[in-house]
Amino acid sequence: MKFSLYLKESFKVALQSILAHKLRSSLTTLGIIIGIVSVTLMNMTIEGLRGAFERSISAIGADVLYVQKWPWFAGEDWWKYRNRREIQIKFASEIKERSTYALAVAPTIFASSTVRYGSNVLENIPVIGTTEEFIYTSGMAIESGRFMTEVEVKAERPVCVIGAEIAEKLFTNINPIGKEIKIAGRTFRVVGVFEKQGKFLGIESLDDRVYIPVGQFVRMFPWRFGASIAVKVKDINEIEEAREELRGIMRALRRLKPWEEDDFAINRQELLLNAYNQTVGVIGTVGIGITILSLIVGGIGIMNIMFVSVKERTKEIGIRKAVGATQRAILLQFLIEAILIGLLGGIIGLIFAILLGFVVDQVIPTSLPLWVAFMAILISIFVGVVSGFIPAYKASKVDPVESLRYE
Repeated sequence: MKFSLYLKESFKVALQSILAHKLRSSLTTLGIIIGIVSVTLMNMTIEGLRGAFERSISAIGADVLYVQKWPWFAGEDWWKYRNRREIQIKFASEIKERSTYALAVAPTIFASSTVRYGSNVLENIPVIGTTEEFIYTSGMAIESGRFMTEVEVKAERPVCVIGAEIAEKLFTNINPIGKEIKIAGRTFRVVGVFEKQGKFLGIESLDDRVYIPVGQFVRMFPWRFGASIAVKVKDINEIEEAREELRGIMRALRRLKPWEEDDFAINRQELLLNAYNQTVGVIGTVGIGITILSLIVGGIGIMNIMFVSVKERTKEIGIRKAVGATQRAILLQFLIEAILIGLLGGIIGLIFAILLGFVVDQVIPTSLPLWVAFMAILISIFVGVVSGFIPAYKASKVDPVESLRYE
């Protein structure tokens, strides 16, 4: 009961002191505010990227290998890859025939074109030529209609499957299945619409694409000759064996000599995972550095102000001790004052971080889990405790006789 009374009285006195010096208290919190904004915004960005990454990487598939001209992360060696021969579409059928690990194999080749339905026109839409097995290698699901069939692909029929965004923009309140659209001036019948996929890594939309038989694509865009081949493995536990087998098949198809380097890349989900972890590591390291520096500055600021406050209120401390206040009560009073200043900075910093998060979210995805908000508040309280303890301890040790003489 006595402790709760001490706590209530200390809180009241500390709050009065902060309100009596509003400007000084506000300036003291600046370091804390910057630190909390840094740590909160950093974690919001990491959490946003993690969510976008997990959604995106699920579309890539852990059991899918991608045969491409370029490795996903070329780094400083990009010049070694630019003169490589392009991956040919015909390799897909060869891989399917020779591989013992492949469940499905689908080539993809890209171009941009105009897509039209009636008076609705969409410019620079990604058009993808592929085969019927793309539905298995991509992991994407059909929302309405169906995907193109093997017969349609082999006969090079003018059919297409469109993304959810294309369906929304071209066919407002109309069922697109069976409708005819113009792609680069040619007529195609819509046979299916994909479920909404969202954005890849929160940046590039996966829903504004049109998929057509690869034969049709080659006739429409003959200058586009660089393909990518996705190979879905039967058993994910045999992914490394499948990769080595695929490498051997590609070397044979390329007619490479035993001493010659691979002139192709076999990419997989793990590469993105490693790159993601590196990116998060860099963001985290930089953010932690800025945060620690800001919190040290903020902590020193709180400590200095508390020393000043103790000095200014020496006589008040003496009077309180003379009328029966214990050392613990004095210690608690000044410690609570320091905690309140830190908490004030934490709350203001959290508000600023949330507002900045809305701005950052326009460029890269952000997310604010509850644990991040709680962590920000706990850090600000911790800084208040650490910074305020020494001044509070000094105040509690003041000699009441000497303090009453203090002018």
